Amino acid sequence: MAKRYWLMKSEPDVYSWDDLVEQGEGTWDGVRNHRAKNNLAAMKKGERAFFYHSNIGLEIVGVVEISEAGITDPTDETGKWAAVKVKPVEKLAAPVTLKQVKATPELADMELIKLSRLSVSEVTPEDWKFILSMAKANAKAAKTP
Repeated sequence: MAKRYWLMKSEPDVYSWDDLVEQGEGTWDGVRNHRAKNNLAAMKKGERAFFYHSNIGLEIVGVVEISEAGITDPTDETGKWAAVKVKPVEKLAAPVTLKQVKATPELADMELIKLSRLSVSEVTPEDWKFILSMAKANAKAAKTP
């Protein structure tokens, strides 16, 4: 089975990329949406996800790796909700904003756009590569006077 890719949203004033980097590994918990729960439950160790700052920033800022999959959410007393552990892999060379993603026809079918309230979504391998190339282009553009 092919490796899958994901996008995980976090409010940076609650839990940011920098918080994860400082911790070295974090538990992605507190998700209370059934589709997002199913996505968390489908994740496998070693798969990668974009770290997205929601509410403040509205941008993809980094790449994380699933370091432990298939765990029960430790914040859930019922034992019904899923969680995973993640480790930071790399900060993107430059963020890719939601505005840029929405303005890119090649990304029009992303769950980030179509299911905008979904906190954990799947990303196709094609969209994954495209967003990484956008981050590189953004970094290059930022360096150009």
